[in-house]
Amino acid sequence: QVQLVESGGGSVQAGGSLRLSCAASGYTYISNCMGWFRQAPGKEREGVAASYTGGGKSYYADSVKGRFTISQDNAKNTLYLQMNSLKPDDTAMYYCAAATASFGSGCRTLDHSYFSYWGQGTQVTVSS
Repeated sequence: QVQLVESGGGSVQAGGSLRLSCAASGYTYISNCMGWFRQAPGKEREGVAASYTGGGKSYYADSVKGRFTISQDNAKNTLYLQMNSLKPDDTAMYYCAAATASFGSGCRTLDHSYFSYWGQGTQVTVSS
């Protein structure tokens, strides 16, 4: 059974940084896509960043390019999201997600329907 557990959220002031972690267990889809999504109150869930577990290209939402970095430690089965220069608009619940498919454009387009497994989320609050 696949489990994704996020951690690292919290409250920071604008301009600050946070590093989110997603510990994966039971996920053995080598070279598949894992990503981060977020959802603010009253808004739809949106893709933040994604990358393939076997390495290679990473994909980012325009709103976070140059500020957020997705990475992974396959030895620890952990996905990370380094968030720098945080803005109040980044305030949201952040979710880790994992896909079972190894083809298709959903990783590149950050399509939430492409991902089969989801964590419970970790809250990020950025104050001005």
